[in-house]
Amino acid sequence: MPQSRLLGAVPGHRSRAAAALALARRFAEVGRALEGLAPLDVPDAGAFAVGDQIAVTGHDLAAAAAGHPEQLAAALADLERTETAVA
Repeated sequence: MPQSRLLGAVPGHRSRAAAALALARRFAEVGRALEGLAPLDVPDAGAFAVGDQIAVTGHDLAAAAAGHPEQLAAALADLERTETAVA
């Protein structure tokens, strides 16, 4: 995605990149919680890194969720409520 689009504002976030970073952070938070671990921060590595951050945290979330389908469903429902409230 071109820099101009990544840095363009979207409802609830200062940019698409910021929205993507928030999603990556949420993926990391839910994945760590499913594993019974304390959350770790996903750093802001810039607009061009957010795609990779979503890929990595999404992969980790999928791996953590493999043994916890009920907990994942509840966490994703909570995420959807949060995102709806932000928009």
